[in-house]
Amino acid sequence: MGSSPSIAPPLHAGRAPAASPPAGAPLYTDEERRRRDASPWTVVQGVLAPLQFLVFLVSLFLVMRWLVTGEGLLAATVSVVLKTAMLYTIMVTGSIWEKVVFGKWLFAPAFFWEDVFSMVVIALHTAYLVALAAGTPGPRGQMLIALAAYAAYAINAAQFLAKLRAARRDEAARRAAAPMPGLTA
Repeated sequence: MGSSPSIAPPLHAGRAPAASPPAGAPLYTDEERRRRDASPWTVVQGVLAPLQFLVFLVSLFLVMRWLVTGEGLLAATVSVVLKTAMLYTIMVTGSIWEKVVFGKWLFAPAFFWEDVFSMVVIALHTAYLVALAAGTPGPRGQMLIALAAYAAYAINAAQFLAKLRAARRDEAARRAAAPMPGLTA
C-alpha cells in the first residue's frame, strides 16, 4: 500500500521547498499574491503591526524612564506585559495568514528567517513574563530582559519591513513587465 498523490498542487508550486526563496525570485507566486490580497488576515496584520510598534515605542520609553529615573515601575511593567500580549496576538494571526497564503502555519520559505528570529523574540518576551511571575531577578533584571526582548523585536521588525519593501519592488517590477491593456506591439 503506497500513499496516494495529492490532488491539489502544493501551495508553493513552482518554487523549490527551501529555507527561503531563491535569490532574485519574487516573494510571492501569482497564486500566493492572489490569496494574500483576498485574505482578511492581510488587513489584520496591516493593522496589528503598526499598533504593536506604537506599543513598543511607548513601552520602550517607559522602561528607559524607569531604568534612568526609578520612576514609573508599574507603568513600565504593564507596558511590557501589553507589548508581549500584542506580540502573541500578531504571532497567532500571522501564522494564520501564512497558512492562508503559503499553506504552512509557520516557516514558509518566503518568511523562513523572519519566523526563526520571531521565535527568539517570543522566547525573550516569555522569559520576561516568567521572571515577572517569579519575582526574580528583581525589577532591574526584569527590565533588562525586556530591553533584550525589545532589541530582538527591533531586528525582527526590520526583517519584516525589508520583506515588505521587497514585495513592493516585486509588485512594481511585475506591473512594469506586464503589457498595458489596449497596446499592441
